[in-house]
Amino acid sequence: MSFDRSIKIAPSILSADFANFGAEIQAIEAQGADWVHVDVMDGHFVPNLTFGPPAVKAFRPHVKTVMDVHLMITPVDPYIQAYADAGADILTAHIEAGPHTHRTLQAIRAAGMKAGVALNPGTPADAVEHLLDLTDLVCVMTVNPGFGGQKFIDMTSKVRKLRSMIGDRPIHIEIDGGVDPKTAPLVAAAGADVLVAGSAVFKGGSVENPDVYGANIQAVRNAADSAIS
Repeated sequence: MSFDRSIKIAPSILSADFANFGAEIQAIEAQGADWVHVDVMDGHFVPNLTFGPPAVKAFRPHVKTVMDVHLMITPVDPYIQAYADAGADILTAHIEAGPHTHRTLQAIRAAGMKAGVALNPGTPADAVEHLLDLTDLVCVMTVNPGFGGQKFIDMTSKVRKLRSMIGDRPIHIEIDGGVDPKTAPLVAAAGADVLVAGSAVFKGGSVENPDVYGANIQAVRNAADSAIS
């Protein structure tokens, strides 16, 4: 994975047809998705339960771009190797999920993956200041994690602060929650470059009608690009 700060759209397959994940992944990639975002929830750290390592391993052969796996679980460390074995390219853990995030990021990198750290809306940017040299991605939650389809929480000041802290380090700033053509320009202008979008990408489309996915992805990308061009 070469690093660049161009806008990347990462559809969250939490909004896909659960009975048809392989075809859904192929459809969004064919329609212009840059990454595929996989939301892992444990029913404990967040109030929902989603994909374990066997599911992620089943997704992997269909993902030709980047598989971006977001762990909303605690504890994280016992599962790092399982998600590495399942084929995650990027593994993101929440700073709120445990007391030793530094060690968690070390372990993710040692397992051969890019390491991400996620911040809930109530967690300040400063919380990751001493983790940046171990981090490939900072995920700013713009909803409280646990469910798709929530209303966007404005975190642009946090994104701007992170962008300043990161400087010229090759670290992505990812936005997760409520991203659509209205909110994408706000976070892009503040310095974000990876936009996770679930319902905004999948609404109105299907594997049988994938052009809608393409139009939705392009609408988010155009809106974000318009804020930084």
